[in-house]
Amino acid sequence: MIEERKERILAFMKEAAYKPLLSNELAIVLDVPKSDLELFKSILDELEAEGKIFKTHRDRYGVPERMSLIVGRLQGNERGYGFVIPDDENQADIFISADSLNGAMHGDRVVARVNKKSLTDKRAEGEIIRVIGRANKTIVGTFESSRYFGFLVPDNTKISGDIFIPKDEFNNAKPGQKVIAEIIKWPEKRRNAEGKVIEIIGDKDEPGADILSIIKSYNLNESFPEDVVRQAESVSEIVTEDMIKGRRDLRGLRMVTIDGEDAKDLDDAVSIEILPDGNYRLGVHIADVTHYVTENSPLDKEALKRGTSVYLVDRVIPMLPRKLSNGICSLNPRVDRLAFTVMVDIDQTGKVFNHDIFESVINIDERMTYTNVYKILEHNDEELIKRYDYLIEDFKKMKELALILRNKRRVRGAIDFDFEEAKIILDEKGKPVQVKRYEITIANKIIEEFMLVCNETVAEHFYWANSPFVYRIHEDPDSEKIEAFNEFIHNLGYSLKGINKIHPKALQDLLAKVKGTKEERIISTVMLRSLQKAKYSHNNEGHFGLAAKFYSHFTSPIRRYPDLIIHRIMKEYLKGRMKGEREEQLNNRLPEIARQCSERERTAEEAERQTEDLKKVEYMKQHEGEVFEGIISGVTSFGMFVELDNTIEGLVRMSNMEDDYYIFNEKQYALVGERTRKTYRIGDTVTVKLAKADLAIRKIDFLLVEKENEVEDAENAPEPVKKPIVDNKKHKRKKNVIDKKVLKHIQGKKSKKKKRDRV
Repeated sequence: MIEERKERILAFMKEAAYKPLLSNELAIVLDVPKSDLELFKSILDELEAEGKIFKTHRDRYGVPERMSLIVGRLQGNERGYGFVIPDDENQADIFISADSLNGAMHGDRVVARVNKKSLTDKRAEGEIIRVIGRANKTIVGTFESSRYFGFLVPDNTKISGDIFIPKDEFNNAKPGQKVIAEIIKWPEKRRNAEGKVIEIIGDKDEPGADILSIIKSYNLNESFPEDVVRQAESVSEIVTEDMIKGRRDLRGLRMVTIDGEDAKDLDDAVSIEILPDGNYRLGVHIADVTHYVTENSPLDKEALKRGTSVYLVDRVIPMLPRKLSNGICSLNPRVDRLAFTVMVDIDQTGKVFNHDIFESVINIDERMTYTNVYKILEHNDEELIKRYDYLIEDFKKMKELALILRNKRRVRGAIDFDFEEAKIILDEKGKPVQVKRYEITIANKIIEEFMLVCNETVAEHFYWANSPFVYRIHEDPDSEKIEAFNEFIHNLGYSLKGINKIHPKALQDLLAKVKGTKEERIISTVMLRSLQKAKYSHNNEGHFGLAAKFYSHFTSPIRRYPDLIIHRIMKEYLKGRMKGEREEQLNNRLPEIARQCSERERTAEEAERQTEDLKKVEYMKQHEGEVFEGIISGVTSFGMFVELDNTIEGLVRMSNMEDDYYIFNEKQYALVGERTRKTYRIGDTVTVKLAKADLAIRKIDFLLVEKENEVEDAENAPEPVKKPIVDNKKHKRKKNVIDKKVLKHIQGKKSKKKKRDRV
């Protein structure tokens, strides 16, 4: 009822003839009874808080888009300025100068007014005129003090400005400690925010304080509320005969799990059979979490609140208590487990010609690891082959099928980004002792392909069933971003076909062309950032990156809430309970669930990346002064990024390149020496010295180290032609003029995720 009234109000305000009205005028026009006036005013307040309507300083209401206003979230920058990321994804970001923030902080939901419209190579500029939702009620950072006052230096560099702490609000905090401060006064123009210390995490150099600070800053909770713990404790630790009733018994079917060595929440198992006609029957068996996590129970509400498990570099913060995630829900070997099974019949071309979805009871034969399956298939490890002799043929058939499925995806145009990921090894105290590349093997690809085909099959089934559902969607890329990307690759000697209506196959073909070249990494990186981000939606809009018409996340209900909710929906539909009122209820709830799960996923990704960056810098700290060989991974107007063999990346600042005056060639994305004509391009191998690994800002600075033959070449270089003296400031400004759309891609940090979660 409330939602219907909101829609009616919004529809009226969006009419072309509408002019902003007072609340009592709106009530009269909309025939609101006197008895409902208070409710009507509260609905207006809600709409205003949501940013869907705007109340002027004269108390008149209108919709922002008809008042030249933009509603969105502020993304801060360490240099003090920010960008408003509009709620409407079709609108471009708005640049906000430091003087125009007007008290808004990173993450706040804001209303911005556009003061200067966008030009061809510049964003529109504006100012914040209202904050409608504060994101940072508490701030994590390092406490510092003077004689009369203290201040908090935020860990998150996107929060510009220190937090002022009055002397009577120190609460025993000491200089150099990591603390949490609660905001008691929000910032205003030319005045910092004011706060009070509410929790002391520990000394900034104390083991574990660094990761704990990140956990606190993202409001991640390692413990569960008491009612959630009680419900988890009441769950049976074994599968009883009563639980099995009505399920298909697959305990005699040979199946395995294949995961990383350190995985404890095993939510997917696979089986394979060869049909009489030579085709494949793939079984994907997923933990039946919904049997234990019932709708609207404390467990369910907490799982929705968390949205996902968070995999930090040194720990997992699970979506569900460990008694479930590592216990009865985990598909551990040689014990009965409740499952949701999808049986898929696939022909020799990879086409799914039949499928069946049902509840089951299973018993896993072996808990396999990626490493061992890889050794069996690629190295014919005799010891492992002897140990798992009864499974060897299954593994071979799995490999056959996975390669068929992979080829089918390639033919239809699915994009595969082969970014190498980092594996960070910590000692018992949490100190990084090794950083190395994580190898993706055929074993990883087997599971990836099997989960992909299962997710597609489930999504298509329930799309045609016209059932409420949560899809994993990846929208078509923005045409302007694709045009900018095409201009970028043109400067490197490549081009795209059909950029007006780009097909993923055109991007896949480009990746194939650049495979093994110097430009491969930068082109892959910029391409990825030219695409939209995948997200959850109650509407099916297809998955561009996978070139799939239907896609969902079904296979990880232990650690992702969207998977859990669609399990619940699927069960109800298969049992004939998806009717009338229940269907309407889900259709009303799912948009908000999808939005919240997408948001929690982004938060988890950021926290995971922050802990990785922290440990990489900490690892390199002990190697300051040492010399390394690396590859130039990015070139900008202020320097170049160099990536070492262990995936760690640092910056060589142009200001530290003292052998010459370097100019940024925007077309070739190269730095060219004005005197020596020495050129540095993406993909070039260089020798660097680690100048500084800064833990406070989690960044690495390199210095170039010249080899002896390079020095000799420079000394023997012809005397340069003398040039007239130029104004250095003007010269610097001129050389910094570049295509900002492309620079935005290059400057951003790479988001690295587990291979199976990239989609």
